[in-house]
Amino acid sequence: MAMKLGLPSKGRLHTRVIDWFAAHGVRIERSTRERAYSGSVAGMTDVELVFLSAGEIPKELAAGRIHVGVTGLDLIREKLAPGAVTELAPMGIGHATLALAVPSVWVDVRTLNDFDAVCGQFRKTHGHRLRIATKYHRLVHRNLSCFGVADYQLVDSQGATEGTVKNRAAEAVADITSTGNTLRANHLRVLDDGVFLQSQAWAFASNSADWNAAAEAGFAALAKKPDWPKR
Repeated sequence: MAMKLGLPSKGRLHTRVIDWFAAHGVRIERSTRERAYSGSVAGMTDVELVFLSAGEIPKELAAGRIHVGVTGLDLIREKLAPGAVTELAPMGIGHATLALAVPSVWVDVRTLNDFDAVCGQFRKTHGHRLRIATKYHRLVHRNLSCFGVADYQLVDSQGATEGTVKNRAAEAVADITSTGNTLRANHLRVLDDGVFLQSQAWAFASNSADWNAAAEAGFAALAKKPDWPKR
């Protein structure tokens, strides 16, 4: 069985990943069939290409249905337990930051210690915990726990997270951002020590896939181009 390589299927990350491989001498060829999500790598018969959404790639790696996948570090850290994949190498594209942001009018709330105090006071005043809208429950909980922040509630947001404060669905947000422009447009400000993860696209190897001789040969051929480390 050939080594299966999973790449993002659409969007800016798809284009950047294809360009990144091309810059390293690897030509990605997508199937010409309408709506096809498969392809090949020119000159590499032991590599089979599949296109998936960036959010699906962690699941497919963990299940062993693909051998290598390219997706955001944030998605891997959020969706998978430690040890599910091997982090091969950062790719220098798709940079983004996971950060905690509060309303700009909270002028005295600059740090997570300030935020912790606000959480305690909020519950006393309103009778319920301060709400943080996020897609990244695991990462946010882990980082806030490290700072001793406990008196809050995470509310799930799979849409426009930055708008939840204006819509009164949350009091703060923890979201991924590239430039911070959308946060500022919604009158939100990142805390001085509120950056939880600096993310970018990485190449990951599955630790549960069937690494047979053909898959190993495909990985060896592919890894020579960008000079990835051994698994």
